[in-house]
Parts: sequence; C-alpha cells; structure tokens
Amino acid sequence: IRCYNCRGFGHYARNCIARPRRKDAAYLQTRLLIAQKEEARIQLQAEEYDLMAAAADLDEIEEVNANCILMANLQQASSSGTQTDITPVYDSDGSAELKLRKLTRSIAS
Repeated sequence: IRCYNCRGFGHYARNCIARPRRKDAAYLQTRLLIAQKEEARIQLQAEEYDLMAAAADLDEIEEVNANCILMANLQQASSSGTQTDITPVYDSDGSAELKLRKLTRSIAS
C-alpha cells in the first residue's frame, strides 16, 4: 500500500496526515494521469479518488484565502486615500499643505 499524497508506504491518501506536495513533479504527474483517467471515464481506484478530492479541497482553500487577501488589500487601498489618513505637512508659506489637499481631492474624485 502506497500513499499518493506523501508517497509513503503503509497507508492510503485518505488516511494521510501530510498535505499533498503541490510543487513536486511526481505529484503533479500523478495528478495529471488521474485527471486523464477521469476524463476518459476510467474508474479510479479509491486512493486516486481521494487524491483528486484532497487536491480540489486544497485548491478551493487557496482560492478563498487569495480572495480574502485581495478584499483586505482593496479595502485598505480605498481607505488610505482619505484625507483623515494623511498627516498635514506644514512649511513657511503653506504651499505644501495646499498641494497635499489638491492631491487628496484628485484621488477622491
């Protein structure tokens, strides 16, 4: 018995506690062959099915994490252009503060 996740012996992929190695060429080749079998409607073995299910779950988790990070970055970017987030700059004639206000208004529009 060999695990398709960690390539260890003595357990199936569904019982594996290690995460699949996504960068491993052998893992990706195995995943490709399984996907080709699935596309050709060849019945998968239990451990092959488990590998595909685990890979799909991992892809979904990574997509959700990426979306959360994107949303946080967009929210931070949209709120960073407000005038309250910018500290006023003072100089002797006040021209720097005037330029900063014009810049802030152009960002907000």
